[in-house]
Amino acid sequence: MLEQIQQLEDSALAELAQVNDAPALEAWRVSYLGSKGKLKGAMAGLKDVPKADKPAVGQRMNSAKQSLETAFEEAKSRLASGGASPKGGVQIDVTEPALPMPMGKSHIITRVRNELCDVFGRMGFDVAAGDEVEDDEHNFVKLNIPNNHPAREPIDNFYVHEPGVDSVDAHFEAGGRPRMLRSQTSTVQIRVMEDAVAKGWGPPLKIVAPGRVYRPDTVDATHSFMFHQIEGLYIDRKVTMRDLKTTLFQFAKMYFGPDAKIRLRPSFFPFTEPSAEFDMKIRLNPAKPASWVELGGCGMVDPAVFESVGIDPEEWTGFAFGFGIERIAMGRYGIPDIRLLYEGDIRFLSQI
Repeated sequence: MLEQIQQLEDSALAELAQVNDAPALEAWRVSYLGSKGKLKGAMAGLKDVPKADKPAVGQRMNSAKQSLETAFEEAKSRLASGGASPKGGVQIDVTEPALPMPMGKSHIITRVRNELCDVFGRMGFDVAAGDEVEDDEHNFVKLNIPNNHPAREPIDNFYVHEPGVDSVDAHFEAGGRPRMLRSQTSTVQIRVMEDAVAKGWGPPLKIVAPGRVYRPDTVDATHSFMFHQIEGLYIDRKVTMRDLKTTLFQFAKMYFGPDAKIRLRPSFFPFTEPSAEFDMKIRLNPAKPASWVELGGCGMVDPAVFESVGIDPEEWTGFAFGFGIERIAMGRYGIPDIRLLYEGDIRFLSQI
């Protein structure tokens, strides 16, 4: 009986060594370890063993069963990990170099924002930042935007529901104005000027302020309800419109190249006087000719803005400008639709 058990174990292990796929492994299990398998059949013969020999035979039977079950689990793990029997099948060369992992890169908006800060940094501008949740005073009042100006209407802004008030509309009905998601990065200019006056470190001031802004615009090829701006502010004695024009033209030449075609058009903004629109001739669609695209607004800081933050407009003058970072990115890289920047399509993002 002991010889029969040894022969059964040797035969089972030899067959298992030839197994190279899951179906064959399952067939082996049924043949040897199944309820009607060969090992079960051998155990049935234990009743015919003399009583004196039963302990030794039973012990050997158990060790054979344990050996086959252990070998089965090892073979199962080997096949699950893609391995194969040393006697055949596909072999894996563990010394072969792995496939290279693709390298990621910054999103196009992040890259353009950093590039703009670098360009203006070489002109002597420091980078400033501010909160995205603002109050009416810094988003409108100190920027010389009157109470009846259409830009302050709830339909044109994302106002925040204040604690203790039933709704945003209720806050307006009570004569107040709740906080809001800033609609322009000009709020950073106001806060920097306030801080400079309060702490005595300026003016002069020379800053750029990049960041997200929010307006409930209808999303289309050139508009979004959230986008990015970069604002610039320069305050010193005897700053003129000529300084503003020179700064903007130098920026365009440095960022878009010496052939950049730009222009200033007279315009109006409550916080600058005189004011202008800054346009550039760019090709957004390779299939169409270049056309004039508005990048932002600019002008000389209105004396009323200086007075609101405690700066003497008789001593100090300055200019301010604000650009849409998305539009600059679209002009620089020929992107025809702003929505491509936010869809997260790796096919598009990997191209730029």
